[in-house]
Amino acid sequence: MEGVTDPAFRAVMLALHEPENLGGSTTEFVRVVDHAVPRHILTENLGPVVSPIPVGLQLMGNDSVALAATAARVSETNARFIDLNFGCPAKGTLRGCAGAALLKEPATIERIVAAVRASSGSLPVSAKIRAGYEHARDVEQLARAVEAGGADGLTVHCRTRAEGYADAVDWSRIARAVSAVQIPVCGNGGVLAHADIARMRAETGCRYVMIGRAALANPWIFSGYNATRAEAFRFVRRYMQVMEERSAVARRHFSGRVKQLISFLHPNFLAEDERAALLHEQDVEVLVAKIEAAAR
Repeated sequence: MEGVTDPAFRAVMLALHEPENLGGSTTEFVRVVDHAVPRHILTENLGPVVSPIPVGLQLMGNDSVALAATAARVSETNARFIDLNFGCPAKGTLRGCAGAALLKEPATIERIVAAVRASSGSLPVSAKIRAGYEHARDVEQLARAVEAGGADGLTVHCRTRAEGYADAVDWSRIARAVSAVQIPVCGNGGVLAHADIARMRAETGCRYVMIGRAALANPWIFSGYNATRAEAFRFVRRYMQVMEERSAVARRHFSGRVKQLISFLHPNFLAEDERAALLHEQDVEVLVAKIEAAAR
């Protein structure tokens, strides 16, 4: 999730969990245009290795040569796997014919996966797709394209590009992808609570479950731990501290990301009037003081 899963957020999130509850994570997507991304940018996106939980580098682009060259450089970092993003629905991404735009071109998806697979060395390669671009009639074809390219795993977001992040979800699309391929499938979309993890597996046959925005609402969703309000704010405080420790940037420059996390927090952790007050607070030191108070 661009603008969310930065190295600081991942470090705090992964520290909450054991590998049996949270099997892995990826970076924000690294955009690959027409040349290989420099190794220092890949390393920067990956961040320090602070957890036994595997972290992969996610790449997004449409130039198979540049993506393959970047994959070769990823294999020289501490990344544990490479993930290819064919699901981002952002307008800027679509204009660049990357992300979800490639859902209209299964042959291109296959070619990109194959190129990255050939350059990734021993690193596993996974790919994430949506159920389709305007419709979900071709989800099986898209899944097979990923498998034919040599991917080791596939993640299927059950919404189409046109559906964006609509509340309604159709998990049968994930089940269709599972039936179409032999590689492991990870289901994504509409998981709002810990109990949904088992339910998605049972209903779709997927081996793994990916959780995005709901993990911002409740960072303990993977384990099912019932955190208190104070623990939730300690998570926010720790996120802020790690950003400050790692970036040496003044608090005012990353208060926006702290507020973004607060905007997602589950209503169990704070009332809506308190959320509004925190989001509208312009004085960074006052905002920090309020977070400190709530974390006690």
